Amino acid sequence: MRVEVNGTQLNVRDTGPRDAPVVVFSHALGVNLSVWDAVLAHLPTDTLRIIRYDMRGHGDSDVPRGPYSMGSLISDAEQLLDALDVRDCVFVGSSIGGMIAQGLAIKRLDQIRAIVLSNTAAKLGLPSVWDARITQIRARGLESIVVPTLERWFAPDFRTTDEATHWGNAIMDTDQAGYLGCCAAISGTDFYTPTSGLRLACLGIAGGHDGSTPPDLVRETINLIPGSRFELMRKSGHLPCVDAPKDFAALLSAFLTEIGHTAHHDTK
Repeated sequence: MRVEVNGTQLNVRDTGPRDAPVVVFSHALGVNLSVWDAVLAHLPTDTLRIIRYDMRGHGDSDVPRGPYSMGSLISDAEQLLDALDVRDCVFVGSSIGGMIAQGLAIKRLDQIRAIVLSNTAAKLGLPSVWDARITQIRARGLESIVVPTLERWFAPDFRTTDEATHWGNAIMDTDQAGYLGCCAAISGTDFYTPTSGLRLACLGIAGGHDGSTPPDLVRETINLIPGSRFELMRKSGHLPCVDAPKDFAALLSAFLTEIGHTAHHDTK
């Protein structure tokens, strides 16, 4: 279905019982909501309400004129949850989706019960790095970044698989304006101070072969939140939801059970 937020139509998948505990998934830069498909195959989807969406500029969502701010991406998620009458959810964010998770928890703690920060950080790279990537894409197109991106995303053996090729194609299928808009949002974001003020349940996940958000960077952010837990998936890369979905789902399921976010949990 499509839900309008901030004058932008987002492509949304909302499945499971309406009165079940809610888990929201926000994807990484250059992919789309289907990146979570393999994870959902290993979750108790009959006892959870699962919400996934294509962020602006990605998948089948609208592509408003860029550049985007992180505030606008957070507002998109906020308005989406309001439109779907969601409170007290667990928000799972990968990479830029993890930045959205942090920002939304800072802004609307009534919507967020807990967060899962996968392969992300409070700050991702210097603005100069993002400026260089934006310049390259404008000059040579998204196809020019596919090979180096897959090298950062996946372990060497996984890069040779059809699955890795699929996600390389997903980068090229992303609207260039949408990709660049989100690059600008990441470039301008530094959540170290506000994230350090968060007080909620948090699971952090990193990949041993992640060249985009190395484990130490992820751990540094997770350690900002008292009581959070950090898990290292040693054989995975930047997208463990793709290269190890069963193991990712196991970590998520254990976390949901630990915090009582199950079919017996009383939602607000």
